[in-house]
Amino acid sequence: MASVEGECVSDLGKVDFGQVITAMITPFTTANQVAYTVAAQLAEYLVNHGSDAILVCGTTGESPTLTWDEEYTLFRTIKDAVGDRAAVLAGTGSNSTTEAIAATQKAAQLGLDGTLQVVPYYNKPPQAGLYAHFAAIAAACPDLPVMLYNIPGRTGCNLAPETVIKLAQIENIVALKAASGNLDAVTQVRAAVPSNFAIYSGDDSLTLPMLSVGAQGVVSVASHLVGPDLKAMVNAFSQGDVQTAMALHLKLFPLFKGLFCSTNPIPVKAALALQGWSVGGLRPPLCELAPEQQTQLTEVLRSLNLL
Repeated sequence: MASVEGECVSDLGKVDFGQVITAMITPFTTANQVAYTVAAQLAEYLVNHGSDAILVCGTTGESPTLTWDEEYTLFRTIKDAVGDRAAVLAGTGSNSTTEAIAATQKAAQLGLDGTLQVVPYYNKPPQAGLYAHFAAIAAACPDLPVMLYNIPGRTGCNLAPETVIKLAQIENIVALKAASGNLDAVTQVRAAVPSNFAIYSGDDSLTLPMLSVGAQGVVSVASHLVGPDLKAMVNAFSQGDVQTAMALHLKLFPLFKGLFCSTNPIPVKAALALQGWSVGGLRPPLCELAPEQQTQLTEVLRSLNLL
């Protein structure tokens, strides 16, 4: 992918990622091209239904099979669609530090509000290499807020709490999306980083437990469908109403699990299609939801009055 030259132009002081960040799917046409108009419509819907911020071109957005040019066009499209009503974060991570820096600089030039940086995948760097990778990206774009993203189940490499704690000392590394399933690691980070360093659950089903150890919200897939309920759950917990938060968690739990009955984003795209959204199919090697899984997902959606 081509490198991008330029300096960062975003304003670090004006960004607030909020409580519910939707990791947005990428709609496609019947010809499997990016459906930018539908993407803009979906982003507006999400902002009107509980999302404080939109993450564009994360894994849920099928970033592995998007070109950089498609991603940059999506960044502009979504930012134009939501304006200042929600923060827009760019998924510009890579397992090449040089490529991640170039893509992140481009996102900042486009006026985005932050970037999600996934742990480099496949090449499995040691912790010293991970620190150097993220520090280099932050230094190359010092006015753009950076959210670290630890998801060892996909990357094959874990970002250790000690490394997160060290990275949190860098001014524009401001948040962590934690999707390791390890609450002890999240607790260790929370105990050692500044109070303004935000931790987000990377798993819908672990949002409530993670709130209890110091997370402030979730980078969500389920918010495509139940954004207001998720926002209400986080708000209830933050206001000390644990019983309401628990009731909402239990209500939504079957959906949380149903949306991961197959590889994300296969189920959520199927769910949106069932609701009437023209999201198209999936780019290979992803494939459509199996018929029995489609039936199960439909039942879950109906049980929550989502169909």
